[in-house]
Amino acid sequence: MILGLPTETALVFGLILVTVALFVTEVVSPDIVAIGLVVALVVLGPWTGISAEEGLSGFSNPATVTILAMYVLSKGIEETGVVRRLGAEVAHVTRGNENRLLAAVVALTGPIAGVINNTPVVAVFIPMVTDLAEEAGVSPSKLLLPLSYASMLGGTLTLIGTATNLVASDLSASLIDHPFSMFEFTSLGLVVLVVGSVYLLTVGKALTPARVTPGDRTTQYEIDAYLARVLVPARSPLVGVPAADVASDAARDLDIDILDVVRGHEHFIATDSDRELNARDILTVRGAPDEIKRFCDVADLRYLPRATVGDDELDNPAEGTLVELVVPSESSVVGDTIAGARVRERYDATVIGVRRRNGDLVRERFGPHVIEAGDSLLLQTTEETVEYLLETHEFVVTGEIPDLIDRIRGRELQPTTLPALAIVGSVIGLAALGVVPIVIAALGGVVAMVVTGILTPSDAYDAVNWNVIFLLAGVIPLGLAMQDTGGVDVLASGVVALSALVPAVGMLAAFYLLTGLLANVVTPVASVVLLLPIAVDTAGRIGADPFAFVLAVTFAASTAFMTPVGYQTNLMVYGPGGYRFTDYVRVGAPLQALLTVVTTLGIVVLWGV
Repeated sequence: MILGLPTETALVFGLILVTVALFVTEVVSPDIVAIGLVVALVVLGPWTGISAEEGLSGFSNPATVTILAMYVLSKGIEETGVVRRLGAEVAHVTRGNENRLLAAVVALTGPIAGVINNTPVVAVFIPMVTDLAEEAGVSPSKLLLPLSYASMLGGTLTLIGTATNLVASDLSASLIDHPFSMFEFTSLGLVVLVVGSVYLLTVGKALTPARVTPGDRTTQYEIDAYLARVLVPARSPLVGVPAADVASDAARDLDIDILDVVRGHEHFIATDSDRELNARDILTVRGAPDEIKRFCDVADLRYLPRATVGDDELDNPAEGTLVELVVPSESSVVGDTIAGARVRERYDATVIGVRRRNGDLVRERFGPHVIEAGDSLLLQTTEETVEYLLETHEFVVTGEIPDLIDRIRGRELQPTTLPALAIVGSVIGLAALGVVPIVIAALGGVVAMVVTGILTPSDAYDAVNWNVIFLLAGVIPLGLAMQDTGGVDVLASGVVALSALVPAVGMLAAFYLLTGLLANVVTPVASVVLLLPIAVDTAGRIGADPFAFVLAVTFAASTAFMTPVGYQTNLMVYGPGGYRFTDYVRVGAPLQALLTVVTTLGIVVLWGV
């Protein structure tokens, strides 16, 4: 016995506390924590009751496999360009009007996120929203947080709306023999989406701060003093030297980047050009003021104090352009330094500013900076690189070339659009009608995507967010350990003691609130795995409907509004919106409280308790 608990129960509770602490502190990435949890559960099997087969059962769990398949299906839709085309049409209609733009973003994002993984949906809409906010003179901060929240609300519409729903369905099947059907809770999801949308367009709009001032990105990153123009006199030793060599030498020997070369009316990017420098060329350089002065002394250059450098000078689509990127948690560059990630070599891009996920700005000595999920990078690069970055999963483009929206609108839809939509529609239809289980329908859809040429096998593997898959596979056995060691009974007994003071409806609301709070600091999936068995056990003990409690936990886990780390899309908009941690509490806490009431009452009205 430890603290009055059986040794095996206390041990599992200890593992839970360690896991939650690691999730919150992010000392180690959550997927690695989850894998370590599997190892610990199996090694401590004599006490946890978890065998090697049970420890690895998360990898073969139908929810895990279904989520893997849904990533591929979402990629197939994304590849057709239909979502981006739809976003461009919205952009065209709403230009210049903040209210119309906010309403369109919320109204469009929610329903789409009900059938397509919301991460690529938000990734597509971030650059559109950012550029349109700039054109309208509106802070992007006023629109990006509602974009993330709307995508989360849309996930409550269908079984495949979020990974959380699929995991909850699998747990519900094992605990009460009641898996979710495709549209079983769509009626409640619609209520949640409508109420949440009204909040975002009214109270939420008033509470959302304007952290990023609309205007030049160089001003937003406060790098004006770190940009300058210098003249190459005829006597300079740089005359006759290829521009790329000069840029390379300057970056190696000094904390200086040569961004471009101005020759009369012509601009060209220095790092991407083998043209030799001529007398009277003007170089645009980035560096600390003292480093720029040192560069001028060493290379015998003349500093031009009256030449200002801003977005207009750097954003020249014919030769070079500014682009802002956010680093998603699944990017392979997370944990690398900027120098180690070889941003210049891999993307023909020069980093000129970094906004860290905590809001701090980095304006010099970028090489040693360790890239974290949620960081935003301001780059100067080529238009071709921007289009490539739009298609990669390494970064989320948060500011596009303005003309790109119009070009997207002018493009014909891909020939694969109708087949891709038909495949996803068939998956949903077969699962909804119960012809085959959702996992089989989804895997069949993956096969169809590859066989029809919509995706290559390589595309399919690349589409999967393996961090999430390993996280899911790792935390699922934890739920088994809680049940096998009696942990669920212990916690449920403690909760039931409150039922003498709180009616069943109050208990339902309490589980919703507790799940939502936990999902904000760990992950939605982990909160479901931990709390859903306790909720079901509690419902049985107090004579309530277990399925009502399953729904409360499921919906609450999908609405982690109060922290940037509670949900991936919250982290994606963190840097571009310039938000502070407290902004999520300020806007998300009232919404979470509102939905606690709305969802609880909705469950009572639609299913009883």
